[in-house]
Amino acid sequence: MNERAEPPASSSSADPLILIVSGPGGVGKGTIVDALLRRDPTLLLSRSWTTREQRPGEHDEAYVFTTRDAFEKHRENNGFLEWTEFLGNYYGTPVPDLRDGRDIVLEIEVDGAQQVKVRHPESVLIFILPPSRDEQRRRLIGRGDPDHKVIERLRKAEEEEPVGLALADYSFVNDDLDHTVTELLSLIERLRSLAGR
Repeated sequence: MNERAEPPASSSSADPLILIVSGPGGVGKGTIVDALLRRDPTLLLSRSWTTREQRPGEHDEAYVFTTRDAFEKHRENNGFLEWTEFLGNYYGTPVPDLRDGRDIVLEIEVDGAQQVKVRHPESVLIFILPPSRDEQRRRLIGRGDPDHKVIERLRKAEEEEPVGLALADYSFVNDDLDHTVTELLSLIERLRSLAGR
């Protein structure tokens, strides 16, 4: 794990953490977030909306799969904390309900992470990296991305990584899922302790 010298300060011990898990396609963000939620049921996932098609075998709960028209209407009504257009599809994070005090996890692209950090500077950006570009390619192929999308996502990763690392509060190389998740859970406990919780 790499981290900045000082983690972002929470504005109040009663405020929930806003945890942003970001990184290029194929680094395992979704798998990591699923494991985090299983191991810490107090975390709340803010399920993103997307206009992309559901992949074969992808869980219905992975996103709110929607149309461009419905997405644009929700956006016009200020329903998104952040949104972006990525490789021809919209992705957006709905404005979370912070009233119940649960810590929120956002699994979003780098562009969206930048928007959230501007709106919520106290949020904690955790940037996930692949162990290698070859492994990232293997994971993209393994999840069913067509060849042209694999090429696009690998090219996009070259652009996103320097931006994401510059913005990140913490970064992890996801070379072993269990180890990565355990490290993330330790980090979350540390952040809660720093917030006096």
